[in-house]
Amino acid sequence: MLGNCPASDCRKLDLPRFGDGPCPFRWATVTDVTRRAAEIRLDALLRTACDVIAQRGLANTRTADVAQAAGVSQALVFYHFATKERLLAQAFAYAVEQDLARLDAVTRSNAPPLTKLRRILRLYTPAGRPTSWSMWIDGWSESLRTPELEKVSRKLDLRWRQDLATVISDGVREGIFDCADPAGAAWRISAVMDGLAVQLAVHDRVISRRQFTDWVRLVTARELGLEPAQLE
Repeated sequence: MLGNCPASDCRKLDLPRFGDGPCPFRWATVTDVTRRAAEIRLDALLRTACDVIAQRGLANTRTADVAQAAGVSQALVFYHFATKERLLAQAFAYAVEQDLARLDAVTRSNAPPLTKLRRILRLYTPAGRPTSWSMWIDGWSESLRTPELEKVSRKLDLRWRQDLATVISDGVREGIFDCADPAGAAWRISAVMDGLAVQLAVHDRVISRRQFTDWVRLVTARELGLEPAQLE
């Protein structure tokens, strides 16, 4: 916060004073400047951690790897995250929040439910080098052994299901979808997409992206009383 500083603060910073009136210098407090610098450094560390995790995997990433890649000391990494587990959990959340931001843009738009549904299905499909899906799969796997990561993974995973269920409910209310259990349909559709996405991302040439898309549309159409062609 900018403001007039008392004489004692000026003496601490070795700034000149002119009488006992208000300080002529307008300055940002050291606390605010330090906090802003810390926020910038934290963001840079998270981005670096995501790059390291994408190369080494969650299980093989060490705080020393992140510190070296970021050009900082391990002490600074531990200052921000306290433990390796917290570093991994926050880096995972930082990475997948990019996916969730795109999902939020779809669900908050003024598009009709059918258009939103088509866009969500496209977002879910692994494209190109599936770095995002690799992070999700790695996060699920490591969550079996890391409770802190499991909490973050579960929370973020549920957001997909909840947003999909909301879109389905909106479509039912508007008479576009025929579905007696939107929440259950969201889980079943997501389960099929998750399973196929793992095969597509992990096993080369087991299934094609075209098969992934066709099968997901088929399952979704059956759940919501649609024709698969309506989801193209």
